[in-house]
Amino acid sequence: MKEERVSTSGKLLTSAKILGFLLIIASLASFFLTGTDERSGANIAVIPLHGEIYATGHSGFSSDIVSSDEIVLLLDKADSDPGIKAIILDINSPGGSPVGSDEIGQKVKTLNKTTVAVIREVGASGSYWIASSADYVFASRLSLVGSIGVIGSYLDFSGLMRDYNVTYQRYVSSDLKDMGSPFKEPSEKERKVMQKLIDDMNTMFIIEVAGNRNMSEKIVREIATGQVYLGTEAKELGLVDYLGSRQDAIAFLESKLNITAVPSTLVPEKSWMDLIPTISYAGKTGKFINPGSNKLSLA
Repeated sequence: MKEERVSTSGKLLTSAKILGFLLIIASLASFFLTGTDERSGANIAVIPLHGEIYATGHSGFSSDIVSSDEIVLLLDKADSDPGIKAIILDINSPGGSPVGSDEIGQKVKTLNKTTVAVIREVGASGSYWIASSADYVFASRLSLVGSIGVIGSYLDFSGLMRDYNVTYQRYVSSDLKDMGSPFKEPSEKERKVMQKLIDDMNTMFIIEVAGNRNMSEKIVREIATGQVYLGTEAKELGLVDYLGSRQDAIAFLESKLNITAVPSTLVPEKSWMDLIPTISYAGKTGKFINPGSNKLSLA
């Protein structure tokens, strides 16, 4: 019994040491990885939008998630800083949540500072919606730009269930309550409702881009095939103002605002709690409209 108690105490002590070590590492990470790379005398705020766009949550230490909540806070911070004269949106994103994209885009249009969107590898779908909200849009000649459109999708397991003699027992208050369930084939009515959602969102997307880029809805609708364009063609189509890099955008701002640029990168504040793994977002992109696997996405 004595040996058993000693063994148990030893295990508890070892566990406590490991936990203490992890907390120390987390605290150090928090110290070195806090949010903002602020430079003394900075006059240009650079805000990265790298990865898929979500309407809620936080990015933690992930480099492939853009949270609209976090980006809006950073935009507010930059806009309220009297030393900041311009804001650069450094974009490399395939899109994502329609709501998240709209929230960031609407916020960009309210800013009192000169805004420039710089599209790196990809500025597609929801992230192009955001880019179009800026005063000026830069892109590399090799950037993938556009993909104006909306997608809704889910997996239909009803055929597989029939093959294995599995029945979906359905109890709903109305015909459309379980619309999008992966366990049954969609009815014609459900298809029409879903398509109307897609079409209505697509029209909103087109109207936003047309207004942001000072283009006619007719022209934008012709461009809005869902495809991406190289930066060179995107410029010809009016989706981009200038071909160039982030450094070119900074040089442009120096000339336009008559300043010597001192850029500072703003990223969300982090704490050691962000090192603790969290449950990832289901489905990776878009706005879920049913607990099934279906989604609506600007991606």
